[in-house]
Amino acid sequence: MTLLQQVSANDRSVRPVPATAPFQIRGRLFTAIVLELAGPANDEFYAALDARLAQVEHFFTYVPLVLDLGKAAGLSVEFAELVREFRARRLTLIGIRNGTAEQKKAALAAGLIALRGGRELPLDKEDRADAPRGGAMVVTEPVRSGQRLLAEAGDLVVVGSVSSGAEVIARGNIHVYGAMRGRALAGANGDTKARIFCHSLEAELIAIAGIYRTTDDIETSLRKQRVQVFLKGDALCVEPLK
Repeated sequence: MTLLQQVSANDRSVRPVPATAPFQIRGRLFTAIVLELAGPANDEFYAALDARLAQVEHFFTYVPLVLDLGKAAGLSVEFAELVREFRARRLTLIGIRNGTAEQKKAALAAGLIALRGGRELPLDKEDRADAPRGGAMVVTEPVRSGQRLLAEAGDLVVVGSVSSGAEVIARGNIHVYGAMRGRALAGANGDTKARIFCHSLEAELIAIAGIYRTTDDIETSLRKQRVQVFLKGDALCVEPLK
């Protein structure tokens, strides 16, 4: 290996330094589910959580979770206990948002991080939601269970179906020319004008700019229909394509 030589300013000793850096730092876009805490994390809370998890088995398994404390400003949260309880349910709590100074301090002590709100987070100019998007990412093969596709620059077009357990994410719109059975998250950078189009809606979850519906929240009359999904205010709307 070719080595450079670095001379210490203090003892003038010579240390070998690799010619190439041992690591690289890159920016990446990841999705997280936000759980809004509206009351104390007591037995009633965990019972409701378990009931919800039973409805969507394996859906939240090891998916990054962020705890929103916007409606729990006066609560003293035992974050270490919360993390243990979540891990016992195979839930991965990574941080909090909208917490008070005391809540942020307690969360940090439990190994969590304090995040700023996703949609209003200042980004570099080229990463803002209203910045021009790039070209579409076109996928000509079916998306299989366990796969995750991310169109960081613009729209995502799937010429085929998306299997249950798969996830498709796009900064812009999502087009699925087949059955949409997995999870579809459009407007990942907060673009509220993004839409989802699919030929057969059978999704486990659909989301635009962080506002989502699960399979239990989608009307039966819309299942297996050609639809478009869009935001109207803070409401996620699903309408048949005519």
